[in-house]
Amino acid sequence: MAHQAKRLGKDREGTLADQAKKLREERERTEAELSRQRGYLATELGHVSDGSADSVDTAAEIYEREKTLAIIRTLQKKLASIEHALRATEKGSYGICEICGEAIDPGRLEVMPHTMTCIKCQARLERLQPPRSLTNVTREEE
Repeated sequence: MAHQAKRLGKDREGTLADQAKKLREERERTEAELSRQRGYLATELGHVSDGSADSVDTAAEIYEREKTLAIIRTLQKKLASIEHALRATEKGSYGICEICGEAIDPGRLEVMPHTMTCIKCQARLERLQPPRSLTNVTREEE
């Protein structure tokens, strides 16, 4: 697909450079948030209940840790998507749906620069995946 970028000319190359810059900035923000969440989790684990807390306090602590872990997993997935999109900018395939090969709408890329699928293909993917409850996600990913 690198030849496709050449065919589309300098405008596409400029756009790819702009998108790569946005992706690098998004990567920095995501890495910073991931670091912050990991620090928060480490602090929370440092305050592990010594058994003197009542069950309500213990349940609240567990809930907060699970929520933080879910946020960390989401940020890790986002970071992987950003890295994948950055590699696509290097290859010249950024902005092209990995499933159907059509151009991804620029508005979608503006909102979600790390996406690698067009809205139609993403909707099909989501319909194919059964909904998972938060409880199932936590148990499956541990």
